[in-house]
Amino acid sequence: MIRQRPNIIVVLASIILAVAVGVALIGNVFTPHAVTDQALLSRLKPPSWMEGGEAAFPLGTDRIGRDMVARLVAGLQMSLSVALLGTLIGAVFGTTIGFIAAHFRGWVEEILMMVVDFQASLPFILIALTLLAFFGNSMVLFIILMGMFGWETYARLARGVVLSARAQPYARAIVALGANPGRLYLRHVLPNVASALIVQVTLTFPQIILLETSLSFLGLGIQPPNTSLGQILGDGRDYLSTAWWISVWPGLAIFLITLSMSILGDALRDRLDPMLKTRTT
Repeated sequence: MIRQRPNIIVVLASIILAVAVGVALIGNVFTPHAVTDQALLSRLKPPSWMEGGEAAFPLGTDRIGRDMVARLVAGLQMSLSVALLGTLIGAVFGTTIGFIAAHFRGWVEEILMMVVDFQASLPFILIALTLLAFFGNSMVLFIILMGMFGWETYARLARGVVLSARAQPYARAIVALGANPGRLYLRHVLPNVASALIVQVTLTFPQIILLETSLSFLGLGIQPPNTSLGQILGDGRDYLSTAWWISVWPGLAIFLITLSMSILGDALRDRLDPMLKTRTT
């Protein structure tokens, strides 16, 4: 067997994600200004290396003189946190629905899969816009909405892999030995299907980031005094011709994070899915 060299694109994607997580965790320690500090005399200052820039604001300032470095760190923290919570909620909820459908079968499975098909047939962005407009915006509601995105994918995936796992000899042997359903699923079936679910998590995470930033860009997502990458991007849309840096930095961060996560998800799928593995001799 010839040992394969690491894919340089996957390595770069991993580095970008590691940097993004590191900045979100400890970036506040290195920011020269607080996210709420305003310097009206320095509003719309370009990055420090451009003509008219100031060394105190390395990436420039926004329309009311707030430091872009501090804004980007705070926006990155919020966007990643919301996306992570939303992904976990969707994964747990959808996987649970899939396990229940696969266990009970019959009319329970038919009803649950009907709900799954109904959810999949509707554009989620319209559902989110309707609920936010009707109930008003709150952080709890917004995170729950992010968690409801893509849960039907986890439900279908979990149902399929559980049905396949239950047909295996080891599952039949465990049932014959008297194991209850909880022990069967949690101790034996779930570890065997975890790889497929982990891959789906890595593929759903960037989609939730894009959904969150899109809603925040429209003014229906994260609300002041909190901030997110999408909100910063929306704040700069009226200044693209005069202060491009307000929108370019958060847009670049969104692009790099979602692209890197998608690349890493594809690589993880290739590594964990035995049907996609390639053998080299």
